[in-house]
Amino acid sequence: MNTIKNFWNDEQGASMAEYAMLLALIAVATIGAVTTLRDQIVAVFEASASTLGSAS
Repeated sequence: MNTIKNFWNDEQGASMAEYAMLLALIAVATIGAVTTLRDQIVAVFEASASTLGSAS
């Protein structure tokens, strides 16, 4: 009975669940930002590629 009680009161795994939720939140925010800023990001990379291409 004590084993079950100790298992029920053990909160060691709670931090792993919290880290997983935090990672999921960061992933959703990153995907949302990249999706929203996609056109601007593409323009920056195209300008960089153009500059590097003309320098050679």
